[in-house]
Amino acid sequence: MTARLSATYESKPAETTLKYTTKQIAELFPDLMQIKDGELRDKVAAVWNEALTTGCGGKGWTFDELRAVPFTLLAGDIDLTFIDHLNSCCKQCIAIAKVLRECFGDRIPVNLDYLIAGSLLADCGKPLEFDKDKNGKVIKGHFGEMLRHPFSGVAMCYKHGIPAEVMHIVATHSFEGDPPKVTRSIESIIFHHADFVDFDIAKNLGAKAAKKT
Repeated sequence: MTARLSATYESKPAETTLKYTTKQIAELFPDLMQIKDGELRDKVAAVWNEALTTGCGGKGWTFDELRAVPFTLLAGDIDLTFIDHLNSCCKQCIAIAKVLRECFGDRIPVNLDYLIAGSLLADCGKPLEFDKDKNGKVIKGHFGEMLRHPFSGVAMCYKHGIPAEVMHIVATHSFEGDPPKVTRSIESIIFHHADFVDFDIAKNLGAKAAKKT
C-alpha cells in the first residue's frame, strides 16, 4: 500500500434524516468548522449524527451523556473525558501540520482537511463500542466485544461517503495499522502519534491515581 491513497472506492453518501446538524455537532467538536471543504464537513457531522443516535446498545447518546464518558476505560479513574481527548487530538494534529509546514514546506505534503476529518472520526465507533450497565456506568458493550471501534468507524464512514484517505486514518490509527500490516499515510502517522500522546499520559495519570487509593 502506498503512503498516499486513492479515493477510487469512495462510497456515495447515505440518504438519512439527520437529528443533529453540522452546526450542532460542532458544539462538541469546534474544529470541525476548520474543514474548508463544506461537503466533507457535513459528511463528518453525518457520521457523528449516526454514532450519537445508534450507539449505547441502540439507545443513543445525548450530548451531555457523551461529554461525561471517560477518555478511556483502560486508564482507571482520571479526570479526562472522551470529548476532551477527541478535541485534544484534533488540535494536536493541526499544530503538528503547522510545524511541519513551517519546517519542511511542501516536502512533507499534508492534506489538512483530511487530517482534521480523520482526527475527528478516528474514534467515532466508540459510541457504538460503549454501552451502560444497569447502574448507568459506561462499559464495553456486546457490540464493542465483537467489533473494535476502527472497524465500526470505517463502516459508518463508508456509509456516509467519507473519502478513502480519511477512512484510512480511522482504520489505521491504532494497532490495526501497525507495520508491517499497513503502511500509514502521512496524515495517519500524525494522528497516530497525537492519539498516543494522550493515551500514554492517561495511563500515567491513572497509575498515579491508583497508587493514592
